[in-house]
Amino acid sequence: MGLDTEQRQNVVYFTGYEVEHTICYDMFTLFVVGTPPLEEILKHAKEHKVKHIYFGTSQSYHPSIKPITHYPYKVDSAGEWDTVINGCLDAGYWVTLDYDVEYHKVVVNKGYNNYEKFVGMCSVKLPDIEKLNKNTTIKLDDTTWGDTNPGVWTHNLNDLKTTDTFTSWDQYTQDTDIG
Repeated sequence: MGLDTEQRQNVVYFTGYEVEHTICYDMFTLFVVGTPPLEEILKHAKEHKVKHIYFGTSQSYHPSIKPITHYPYKVDSAGEWDTVINGCLDAGYWVTLDYDVEYHKVVVNKGYNNYEKFVGMCSVKLPDIEKLNKNTTIKLDDTTWGDTNPGVWTHNLNDLKTTDTFTSWDQYTQDTDIG
């Protein structure tokens, strides 16, 4: 039996197979909420024989100076994120960081992308996607004209919504709480 939304928000660790279509698809994974101690993460990863560690689980990545109290571990310091992410990458694990697009510049500046086994999962919330018409276009833009990118990329939303890239909510139900 898998974890429901409420259960996912009240655990720190759970394991399961990666169901999202990244390079780590179908890897046995340790999912981590917040920033528990690195030694504890590595102990669970070794004990459960995972090759992939997924940070930012349950939308817990918030690298700010304001304390966030609704997770079992404090997730208020960008330095704590660096410690656990770099530590796991240095230990040879594949590491995904699921982060909201608002933190994109922070993640880019951290240097995580210099690691071959880092997977940035930039989450762009787009509610009511099924209500959008066939002309809806997703634009990958820059901060302003000519700032950091060579241009912009546009994609028809329907072209992005393929069965090869889709993960239905019911595929998230096989995870196991490990503490």
